[in-house]
Amino acid sequence: MSTQVKHREIWRIAYPIILGSIVQNVISVTDTAFLGHVGEVELGAAALGGVFYLTLIMLALGFSIGTQIIVARRFGERQWNAIGTTVEHTLGFLLLLAGVVFLLMRLFGAPLFQAVISSEIIYQASKDFLLMRIWGLFFAYTNFAFRAFYIGIGHTRVITFTTAFMALINVVLDYALIFGHWGFPKMGLEGAALASVIAEASALLFFIIYTRWFTRRNNYGLFHFSRFNGELFLRIFRVSLPMMMQNLLSFVGWFCFFIFVEKMGEMPLAISNVIRSIYVIMLIPIMGFSSATNTLVSQLIGQERNNEVPSLVAKVMRFCVLLVTILVTANMLFPEHIVSVYTNNPELIAGARPVLRVVSLAALFLGAGLVLFSGVSGTGSTQTSFVIEAIGVAVYVGITWILTHYVQNIAWVWAVEIYYGAFIGVVSYWYLVKGNWRNRVV
Repeated sequence: MSTQVKHREIWRIAYPIILGSIVQNVISVTDTAFLGHVGEVELGAAALGGVFYLTLIMLALGFSIGTQIIVARRFGERQWNAIGTTVEHTLGFLLLLAGVVFLLMRLFGAPLFQAVISSEIIYQASKDFLLMRIWGLFFAYTNFAFRAFYIGIGHTRVITFTTAFMALINVVLDYALIFGHWGFPKMGLEGAALASVIAEASALLFFIIYTRWFTRRNNYGLFHFSRFNGELFLRIFRVSLPMMMQNLLSFVGWFCFFIFVEKMGEMPLAISNVIRSIYVIMLIPIMGFSSATNTLVSQLIGQERNNEVPSLVAKVMRFCVLLVTILVTANMLFPEHIVSVYTNNPELIAGARPVLRVVSLAALFLGAGLVLFSGVSGTGSTQTSFVIEAIGVAVYVGITWILTHYVQNIAWVWAVEIYYGAFIGVVSYWYLVKGNWRNRVV
């Protein structure tokens, strides 16, 4: 059955997330661009520390996606008051989780990095970066609870405002703290980490003010802080736990990728950090449309319009690939200009050019694959999506190890992203067509 959801409705939910992601990735671009002018060691250490930090916050993102699915389902069912209680339980759990993860990283983060990083210089720099950066966990985890609420109800515009404010703070503080301008101390790599922590805190402050003054909290029973409901929490946890493990696995795979690349030398690692920053920009529309898919699929099922789900996912996928194609075309036509934003090193620019072409092709596969994959999780079949992710990441890590040890061509190593996008896309498509998801209760 063809879906009645129009392109403008898909775009209404997706574009604020896309705009917010564009602004948010100014942080990554700024950090990489500034540190690229500090040195290769700082650039490589920021890559390892940054990816590891993203791995840590993927736990919270996974839980928040589970919450988002439930919020969207209740929104479709018009059970308004249940939304606020769900978000409150999520917020409490994420704050507790942030405390646990922070403590573990303070105790074991440095020994872990020392065990997996070959270069002593990069190890010391990465450790210093991480020990400063993990203070942002408390703010980032709380922000995910707010994002789950607003994306779940389809009110995504606030995410654009929040991330714009966060990016502005980060850019200003990066310039001040990395290089020591305007009377601030010259902190280098640690300055980039501190700037990001303060930016995340500013985003949380923005969310609180916006929710307090511009959101009809009483309509959703939001922040009434009723008594703890064990049955509700277990329902949230059952949906969210596979998403947590799925997101953690995904970034563990990416962290392993950079660990393997680090053993190829400082230049391949520096190239990979530049490419990572560009690749993340190409992921912006993909993540926006993936979040929209999650929300719309769950809302459709809540409205008992299950038969429209495959058609909706196909429509979002085509929309997503179209926008990604625009970015890919720019990369193919102007590779040197794009890479030179991050570094003025001629050797680094020359080495990054062929890798950029590979990841541009990978982005097309990933655009289609992640939208289909989000369709699976949007149905509430989060255990199935976890199994798909686990198999995909296991093979991804294995292929990466082989390529870094035996081929040792950084462009070929990055080609593993093509496999990953194709795998999750094909398996997710099969499940949406053949799987037993129509009567899933969340």
